[in-house]
Amino acid sequence: MNNKPLQAHLSMFAAEAMWGLMSPVGKDAMNHGIDGLSMVSFRMMGAALLFWVASQFAKREHVPMRDVLLFGGAALLGVVFNQCLFTIGLSVTSPINASIVTTSMPIFAMVLSFLILSEPITWKKTSGVAIGCTGAIILILTSMTAGNAKVGDIRGDLMCIGAQLSFALYLSLFNKLIRKYNPFTVNKWMFTWATLLALPVSSGHLVELPWASLSSTTWMEVGFVVFFGTFVSYLLSIVSQRVLRPTVVSVYNYVQPIVSVTVSVLTGLGVFTWQQAIAVILVFSGVWLVVKSKSKRDEQAAETH
Repeated sequence: MNNKPLQAHLSMFAAEAMWGLMSPVGKDAMNHGIDGLSMVSFRMMGAALLFWVASQFAKREHVPMRDVLLFGGAALLGVVFNQCLFTIGLSVTSPINASIVTTSMPIFAMVLSFLILSEPITWKKTSGVAIGCTGAIILILTSMTAGNAKVGDIRGDLMCIGAQLSFALYLSLFNKLIRKYNPFTVNKWMFTWATLLALPVSSGHLVELPWASLSSTTWMEVGFVVFFGTFVSYLLSIVSQRVLRPTVVSVYNYVQPIVSVTVSVLTGLGVFTWQQAIAVILVFSGVWLVVKSKSKRDEQAAETH
Protein backbone atom coordinates (compact mmCIF):
# COMPACT_ATOMS: atom_id res chain seq x y z
CA MET A 1 0.00 0.00 0.00
CA ASN A 2 1.25 3.47 -0.88
CA ASN A 3 1.46 5.51 2.33
CA LYS A 4 2.84 8.72 0.78
CA PRO A 5 -0.49 10.63 0.86
CA LEU A 6 -1.06 9.65 4.51
CA GLN A 7 2.51 10.61 5.42
CA ALA A 8 2.04 13.96 3.65
CA HIS A 9 -1.20 14.72 5.52
CA LEU A 10 0.33 13.76 8.87
CA SER A 11 3.45 15.84 8.10
CA MET A 12 1.43 18.96 7.26
CA PHE A 13 -0.79 18.54 10.32
CA ALA A 14 2.27 18.15 12.56
CA ALA A 15 3.99 21.19 11.03
CA GLU A 16 0.93 23.41 11.51
CA ALA A 17 0.41 22.10 15.05
CA MET A 18 4.03 22.99 15.89
CA TRP A 19 3.59 26.49 14.45
CA GLY A 20 0.38 26.82 16.44
CA LEU A 21 2.20 25.82 19.64
CA MET A 22 5.07 28.15 18.80
CA SER A 23 2.94 31.26 19.38
CA PRO A 24 2.04 30.61 23.06
CA VAL A 25 5.39 28.92 23.84
CA GLY A 26 7.38 31.75 22.25
CA LYS A 27 5.15 34.35 23.90
CA ASP A 28 5.81 32.85 27.34
CA ALA A 29 9.58 32.89 26.71
CA MET A 30 9.34 36.55 25.71
CA ASN A 31 7.35 37.25 28.87
CA HIS A 32 10.30 35.92 30.89
CA GLY A 33 13.37 37.76 29.62
CA ILE A 34 13.80 36.98 25.91
CA ASP A 35 13.12 40.01 23.70
CA GLY A 36 11.71 39.67 20.17
CA LEU A 37 14.94 40.31 18.23
CA SER A 38 16.90 37.87 20.38
CA MET A 39 14.27 35.18 19.77
CA VAL A 40 14.55 35.79 16.02
CA SER A 41 18.35 35.48 16.26
CA PHE A 42 18.09 32.16 18.11
CA ARG A 43 15.66 30.87 15.46
CA MET A 44 17.88 31.88 12.54
CA MET A 45 21.24 30.79 13.99
CA GLY A 46 19.84 27.58 15.44
CA ALA A 47 18.06 26.60 12.22
CA ALA A 48 21.11 27.47 10.08
CA LEU A 49 23.31 25.21 12.23
CA LEU A 50 20.77 22.35 12.22
CA PHE A 51 20.21 22.53 8.44
CA TRP A 52 23.96 22.55 7.71
CA VAL A 53 24.42 19.49 9.92
CA ALA A 54 21.40 17.72 8.39
CA SER A 55 22.54 18.58 4.84
CA GLN A 56 25.66 16.46 5.40
CA PHE A 57 23.38 13.40 5.36
CA ALA A 58 21.38 14.50 2.29
CA LYS A 59 22.19 14.52 -1.43
CA ARG A 60 25.01 16.95 -2.19
CA GLU A 61 24.04 19.68 -4.66
CA HIS A 62 26.22 22.25 -6.42
CA VAL A 63 24.83 25.77 -6.04
CA PRO A 64 26.30 28.35 -8.48
CA MET A 65 27.17 31.79 -7.10
CA ARG A 66 24.20 33.39 -8.90
CA ASP A 67 21.78 31.16 -6.97
CA VAL A 68 23.69 31.67 -3.72
CA LEU A 69 23.08 35.41 -4.15
CA LEU A 70 19.42 34.79 -5.06
CA PHE A 71 19.07 32.85 -1.81
CA GLY A 72 20.08 36.09 -0.07
CA GLY A 73 17.04 37.84 -1.56
CA ALA A 74 14.82 34.88 -0.70
CA ALA A 75 16.14 34.89 2.87
CA LEU A 76 15.38 38.60 3.23
CA LEU A 77 11.69 38.13 2.42
CA GLY A 78 11.10 34.53 3.50
CA VAL A 79 13.03 34.55 6.77
CA VAL A 80 14.36 37.95 7.94
CA PHE A 81 11.32 40.18 7.32
CA ASN A 82 8.88 37.32 7.92
CA GLN A 83 10.33 36.11 11.22
CA CYS A 84 11.34 39.54 12.54
CA LEU A 85 7.90 41.03 11.95
CA PHE A 86 6.06 37.96 13.28
CA THR A 87 8.23 37.37 16.36
CA ILE A 88 8.43 41.05 17.36
CA GLY A 89 4.70 41.38 16.64
CA LEU A 90 4.05 38.35 18.85
CA SER A 91 6.04 39.97 21.66
CA VAL A 92 3.60 42.91 21.55
CA THR A 93 0.21 41.37 20.76
CA SER A 94 -1.54 38.22 22.01
CA PRO A 95 -0.58 34.76 20.69
CA ILE A 96 -4.23 34.29 19.69
CA ASN A 97 -4.23 37.33 17.39
CA ALA A 98 -0.80 36.40 15.98
CA SER A 99 -2.01 32.93 15.00
CA ILE A 100 -5.33 34.18 13.56
CA VAL A 101 -3.45 36.60 11.32
CA THR A 102 -1.34 33.76 9.85
CA THR A 103 -4.43 32.45 8.05
CA SER A 104 -4.44 35.58 5.87
CA MET A 105 -1.31 34.46 3.98
CA PRO A 106 -3.19 32.62 1.16
CA ILE A 107 -5.08 35.86 0.46
CA PHE A 108 -1.83 37.80 0.02
CA ALA A 109 -0.50 34.92 -2.09
CA MET A 110 -3.56 35.14 -4.35
CA VAL A 111 -3.18 38.89 -4.92
CA LEU A 112 0.57 38.64 -5.58
CA SER A 113 0.08 35.63 -7.88
CA PHE A 114 -2.27 37.78 -9.97
CA LEU A 115 0.20 40.69 -10.09
CA ILE A 116 3.40 38.67 -10.60
CA LEU A 117 2.38 35.29 -12.09
CA SER A 118 -0.79 36.41 -13.96
CA GLU A 119 -3.04 34.02 -12.03
CA PRO A 120 -6.73 34.75 -12.77
CA ILE A 121 -8.94 36.68 -10.35
CA THR A 122 -12.30 34.94 -9.94
CA TRP A 123 -15.42 35.95 -8.02
CA LYS A 124 -14.52 33.41 -5.33
CA LYS A 125 -11.08 34.96 -4.90
CA THR A 126 -12.49 38.50 -4.82
CA SER A 127 -15.16 37.52 -2.28
CA GLY A 128 -12.57 35.69 -0.21
CA VAL A 129 -10.27 38.71 -0.10
CA ALA A 130 -13.14 41.01 0.92
CA ILE A 131 -14.38 38.66 3.65
CA GLY A 132 -10.88 37.92 4.95
CA CYS A 133 -9.99 41.63 5.05
CA THR A 134 -13.19 42.31 7.00
CA GLY A 135 -12.12 39.74 9.59
CA ALA A 136 -8.65 41.27 9.83
CA ILE A 137 -10.15 44.76 10.28
CA ILE A 138 -12.41 43.51 13.10
CA LEU A 139 -9.39 41.92 14.76
CA ILE A 140 -7.39 45.17 14.52
CA LEU A 141 -10.27 47.31 15.78
CA THR A 142 -10.72 44.92 18.72
CA SER A 143 -7.02 45.33 19.57
CA MET A 144 -7.20 49.12 19.26
CA THR A 145 -9.99 49.38 21.83
CA ALA A 146 -8.90 46.56 24.14
CA GLY A 147 -6.14 48.14 26.23
CA ASN A 148 -5.30 44.59 27.27
CA ALA A 149 -2.27 42.70 25.97
CA LYS A 150 -4.11 39.40 26.39
CA VAL A 151 -6.69 40.53 23.82
CA GLY A 152 -4.16 42.06 21.45
CA ASP A 153 -2.29 45.15 20.35
CA ILE A 154 -2.69 46.85 16.95
CA ARG A 155 1.07 47.32 16.55
CA GLY A 156 1.67 43.59 16.95
CA ASP A 157 -1.29 42.70 14.72
CA LEU A 158 0.01 44.90 11.88
CA MET A 159 3.53 43.47 12.21
CA CYS A 160 2.14 39.92 12.03
CA ILE A 161 0.12 40.88 8.93
CA GLY A 162 3.32 42.34 7.41
CA ALA A 163 5.04 39.01 8.07
CA GLN A 164 2.41 37.17 6.03
CA LEU A 165 2.72 39.67 3.18
CA SER A 166 6.52 39.25 3.18
CA PHE A 167 6.27 35.44 3.01
CA ALA A 168 3.66 35.55 0.25
CA LEU A 169 5.95 37.85 -1.76
CA TYR A 170 8.82 35.41 -1.20
CA LEU A 171 6.71 32.50 -2.52
CA SER A 172 5.73 34.44 -5.64
CA LEU A 173 9.20 35.77 -6.51
CA PHE A 174 11.38 32.77 -5.61
CA ASN A 175 9.12 29.80 -6.43
CA LYS A 176 11.42 28.45 -9.19
CA LEU A 177 14.49 28.73 -6.98
CA ILE A 178 12.77 26.83 -4.15
CA ARG A 179 11.77 23.97 -6.48
CA LYS A 180 15.24 23.74 -8.05
CA TYR A 181 16.98 22.33 -4.96
CA ASN A 182 16.17 19.88 -2.15
CA PRO A 183 14.76 21.20 1.16
CA PHE A 184 18.11 20.95 2.99
CA THR A 185 19.97 22.98 0.36
CA VAL A 186 17.25 25.65 0.23
CA ASN A 187 16.97 26.03 3.99
CA LYS A 188 20.68 25.92 4.85
CA TRP A 189 21.43 28.79 2.46
CA MET A 190 18.37 30.81 3.38
CA PHE A 191 18.97 30.58 7.13
CA THR A 192 22.69 31.26 6.68
CA TRP A 193 21.90 34.45 4.75
CA ALA A 194 19.22 35.37 7.29
CA THR A 195 21.70 35.05 10.16
CA LEU A 196 24.29 37.21 8.37
CA LEU A 197 21.68 39.86 7.48
CA ALA A 198 20.03 40.04 10.92
CA LEU A 199 23.00 39.62 13.26
CA PRO A 200 24.38 43.18 12.88
CA VAL A 201 21.02 44.51 14.11
CA SER A 202 20.25 41.88 16.75
CA SER A 203 23.75 41.38 18.24
CA GLY A 204 23.30 44.29 20.66
CA HIS A 205 20.10 42.71 22.00
CA LEU A 206 21.87 39.37 22.48
CA VAL A 207 24.64 41.04 24.49
CA GLU A 208 22.11 42.80 26.72
CA LEU A 209 20.11 39.65 27.50
CA PRO A 210 19.96 38.82 31.24
CA TRP A 211 21.66 35.46 30.56
CA ALA A 212 22.27 34.59 34.22
CA SER A 213 18.66 35.17 35.29
CA LEU A 214 16.97 33.23 32.48
CA SER A 215 15.31 30.08 33.81
CA SER A 216 15.71 26.58 32.42
CA THR A 217 12.02 26.66 31.44
CA THR A 218 12.62 29.74 29.29
CA TRP A 219 15.57 28.05 27.57
CA MET A 220 13.46 24.94 26.95
CA GLU A 221 10.82 27.16 25.33
CA VAL A 222 13.49 28.78 23.12
CA GLY A 223 14.69 25.28 22.22
CA PHE A 224 11.17 24.27 21.21
CA VAL A 225 10.81 27.35 18.99
CA VAL A 226 14.17 26.69 17.29
CA PHE A 227 14.00 22.91 16.88
CA PHE A 228 10.30 22.14 16.45
CA GLY A 229 8.87 25.54 15.48
CA THR A 230 11.55 26.21 12.86
CA PHE A 231 13.78 23.26 11.86
CA VAL A 232 11.33 20.32 12.04
CA SER A 233 8.25 22.25 10.91
CA TYR A 234 10.03 23.68 7.83
CA LEU A 235 11.11 20.17 6.80
CA LEU A 236 7.69 18.59 7.38
CA SER A 237 5.88 21.30 5.42
CA ILE A 238 8.13 20.73 2.38
CA VAL A 239 7.63 16.95 2.62
CA SER A 240 3.87 17.48 2.39
CA GLN A 241 4.09 20.07 -0.39
CA ARG A 242 5.79 17.51 -2.63
CA VAL A 243 2.68 15.29 -2.48
CA LEU A 244 -0.39 17.40 -1.64
CA ARG A 245 -2.04 19.99 -3.88
CA PRO A 246 -1.45 23.61 -2.77
CA THR A 247 -5.16 24.05 -1.96
CA VAL A 248 -5.03 21.11 0.45
CA VAL A 249 -1.85 22.45 2.07
CA SER A 250 -3.50 25.86 2.54
CA VAL A 251 -6.48 24.33 4.34
CA TYR A 252 -4.08 23.04 7.01
CA ASN A 253 -3.49 26.69 8.00
CA TYR A 254 -6.70 26.27 10.02
CA VAL A 255 -4.88 23.96 12.45
CA GLN A 256 -2.49 26.71 13.58
CA PRO A 257 -4.92 29.14 15.26
CA ILE A 258 -7.03 26.31 16.71
CA VAL A 259 -3.98 24.93 18.54
CA SER A 260 -2.73 28.39 19.53
CA VAL A 261 -6.11 29.62 20.80
CA THR A 262 -6.68 26.45 22.84
CA VAL A 263 -3.23 26.50 24.48
CA SER A 264 -3.26 30.29 25.03
CA VAL A 265 -6.64 30.25 26.79
CA LEU A 266 -5.79 27.17 28.90
CA THR A 267 -2.48 28.69 30.05
CA GLY A 268 -3.88 32.19 30.62
CA LEU A 269 -1.64 33.81 27.98
CA GLY A 270 -4.67 35.08 26.09
CA VAL A 271 -8.42 35.53 26.28
CA PHE A 272 -10.89 34.78 23.49
CA THR A 273 -13.63 37.37 22.87
CA TRP A 274 -16.78 37.17 20.75
CA GLN A 275 -15.31 39.80 18.39
CA GLN A 276 -12.30 37.55 17.82
CA ALA A 277 -14.66 34.61 17.16
CA ILE A 278 -16.38 36.63 14.40
CA ALA A 279 -12.97 37.61 13.00
CA VAL A 280 -11.89 33.95 12.94
CA ILE A 281 -15.05 32.91 11.05
CA LEU A 282 -14.61 35.71 8.50
CA VAL A 283 -10.88 35.07 7.95
CA PHE A 284 -11.41 31.30 7.64
CA SER A 285 -14.30 31.84 5.22
CA GLY A 286 -12.20 34.22 3.13
CA VAL A 287 -9.27 31.83 2.97
CA TRP A 288 -11.58 28.92 2.12
CA LEU A 289 -13.06 30.83 -0.84
CA VAL A 290 -9.60 31.76 -2.10
CA VAL A 291 -8.17 28.24 -1.93
CA LYS A 292 -11.32 26.73 -3.50
CA SER A 293 -11.13 29.03 -6.54
CA LYS A 294 -9.53 27.85 -9.78
CA SER A 295 -5.88 28.45 -10.56
CA LYS A 296 -4.42 29.37 -13.96
CA ARG A 297 -3.43 25.72 -14.44
CA ASP A 298 -6.97 24.54 -13.62
CA GLU A 299 -8.48 26.95 -16.17
CA GLN A 300 -6.00 25.87 -18.86
CA ALA A 301 -6.76 22.19 -18.16
CA ALA A 302 -10.50 22.89 -18.43
CA GLU A 303 -10.03 24.58 -21.81
CA THR A 304 -8.18 21.55 -23.25
CA HIS A 305 -11.02 19.15 -22.40
